[in-house]
Amino acid sequence: MTDSARARLDYGNLLAPGVEGGVDPARLEGDLAERFRTAHAAVGARRAAGDLGFLDLPYATETAARVKEVADGFGQWFEDVVVLGIGGSGLGSVAVRDALLGPFWNERDDEGRDHFPRLHVVDNPDPATFGRLLERLDAARTLFNVVSKSGATAETMAQYLVARGWMEEAVDADRARGHFLFTTDAEVGALRQIAEAEGIPALTVPQNVGGRFSVLSPVGLLPAAVCGVDVDALLAGAGEMEERCRAPELKQNPAAVLATLLHAADTEAGCHVHVLMPYADRLRSFALWFQQLWAESLGKAKTLDGEEAYTGPTPLASVGASDQHSLLQLFMEGPRDKVVLFVSSPDPERDVAIPGRHPEIPSLAYLGGRTLGELLDAERRATAEALRREGRPNATILVPRMDAHVLGQLFMLFEFATVYAGALYNVDALDQPGVELSKRLTYGLLGREGYEAPDLGEGDPRWIV
Repeated sequence: MTDSARARLDYGNLLAPGVEGGVDPARLEGDLAERFRTAHAAVGARRAAGDLGFLDLPYATETAARVKEVADGFGQWFEDVVVLGIGGSGLGSVAVRDALLGPFWNERDDEGRDHFPRLHVVDNPDPATFGRLLERLDAARTLFNVVSKSGATAETMAQYLVARGWMEEAVDADRARGHFLFTTDAEVGALRQIAEAEGIPALTVPQNVGGRFSVLSPVGLLPAAVCGVDVDALLAGAGEMEERCRAPELKQNPAAVLATLLHAADTEAGCHVHVLMPYADRLRSFALWFQQLWAESLGKAKTLDGEEAYTGPTPLASVGASDQHSLLQLFMEGPRDKVVLFVSSPDPERDVAIPGRHPEIPSLAYLGGRTLGELLDAERRATAEALRREGRPNATILVPRMDAHVLGQLFMLFEFATVYAGALYNVDALDQPGVELSKRLTYGLLGREGYEAPDLGEGDPRWIV
């Protein structure tokens, strides 16, 4: 991969003396390098044990071929594809759709979409949203891709039951099966059971790939491929980044530098809020994907040694330049508890020229002859410099363009950085015990067999009426 095709990390504004509390550059070859070597060994051991299956996804050629086969055949019979999946089962698909298919994909006519289907991702079981969507769909031309590795996700399975009933009212029960595709575990769970009993096609989520790391598995690849995304390029970009991020030397490894400096910002400089701020509407959803990845992986109450830890920075999804007019005041003059990570996203093929008008008005004249892309990038660079001058740490990921190859790099960069950060915090970046209690309480409230209805402790409410 040439340098011109690489996503690159500029971390100069995380270093001293440029910013208050910045890392001494010498430490990147000293104690931080040594700390990373320990983390690198820990991650290597987990990979050797087969725990980090997401690192192998870029090379799963048989899986990619199967996904393309389904997408090119079965998936192309429909005008609308609806993904039912929550958390990692939905966020990755939204990130891919928005980044690569571009704005207003679902509003374009058939020719504007090259006759690929519209793509809807319904993650939240809000009845107003789901009900309104069903009202707009033609059942005969709709495919539901139900995504749940366990096949027991309450929100997704409830949506499936609603969709199945809706479909059977619109077409006969035998035909309804042909409007569903499952993405789930290879052997167990309700979806696998239904698929085998009723002959519903099913793609497999690898056993060693967790939901928030699954975007490069059939979870994210199938919705992308159905809409014409080049999944081979997506995986190739991820593979090239994965190779870069294996390097044992800190300064040669972009995921290592990112994880090490963000970990130091959190644990040493009190920067407990990590803001991802891409300067592109197309990456707004990517920032939300990162938010789940970083929060669920690193927010843990116990270390791997069983000691109390309560670790984890708080990720915040933002977008430039919009949030310069909302959050930037806080970033600049609020508590010194934030580090901002910018992502550039040039799109020279779709830039928009700004006409030269009103030369007599200085506040407008300087814009004439520029482009919207130039304005957006100038605002990104100016914001990074303004933060630096105020001693506020920040870094920038520079990308040459936004296509499938580059997006694959970004996914792998952040996923690899997450497991390195987990090793640095000495926590398990792959589990999520903190979300299990609310699941059990929900099951009890809804009467699931084997779960007791909980006492919610609402004995002394204080209402303002």
